[in-house]
Amino acid sequence: MLEKKTQGFVWPREARGTRWAGRIGLGLLAMTVTFGAGLAQAQTQTQAPSTSTSMSTAGQATDTPFPHKTRFGAIAPVTYDNKYEVYGGINFMNFQAGQDLPKRMNLGGGELLGTWWAKPRLGIGAEWRGEWGTTPVKPNPYFNGRALVGMQMVMGGVQYRGPKNQYAALNYHAYAGMAHGSFDHTINSAKIPDVYLPQVGLYSNRNAFVSALGASVDINKSKNWAIRLSPDLMLEHFGTETRTFFAISGGVIYRIGKR
Repeated sequence: MLEKKTQGFVWPREARGTRWAGRIGLGLLAMTVTFGAGLAQAQTQTQAPSTSTSMSTAGQATDTPFPHKTRFGAIAPVTYDNKYEVYGGINFMNFQAGQDLPKRMNLGGGELLGTWWAKPRLGIGAEWRGEWGTTPVKPNPYFNGRALVGMQMVMGGVQYRGPKNQYAALNYHAYAGMAHGSFDHTINSAKIPDVYLPQVGLYSNRNAFVSALGASVDINKSKNWAIRLSPDLMLEHFGTETRTFFAISGGVIYRIGKR
């Protein structure tokens, strides 16, 4: 009886988008965690640094550790004893600028993150993200092009440093805060009153809860510099329910100070 009722059922387009965004985000997070597991295994299998035998002035053999080497030459060992860390990069985010819009949109922008490493593995972070993009709207008598949308996010939270070695490190993070969405740029330029925003399908300008849950892979270039790739599962509450989206950022880290 249940099979007959569910035959021919098609997920609403909005629900399908949410499911696919969640699957993509979880897939990338799973890949990042898998990388971390491999990194942890490599860390446990790493032996003591290779040594070269040299003769001292007294004629006795001494063991001198080789410096860490890369394709571009020797660099200083990465100790992860920095007290602060600054990250800057570009990001991409999937989003829906109105709860009843038929399609999602893509946002692009920048990200700045500052982290204070209170303990070797625990850091406190504060970040800003700015995103902009255009979205299709519902058919209406006022405007039928693509509307410009902007969003500013300020969040704070924690980072946990996972497995690491001289080449890379895996970090887990959880941030939460507020986002301000500006959805009336195009409406204002077309001189359409804001009261028509719901008829166009867009949210009105407002503040809403936002959260970023994810992980990052830091590929070391030196003791102080690294390249970061960071996928996120985003949660927002601009509408009447909490929705999930996928985001990813990439950029550069600079480590400062010594803990």
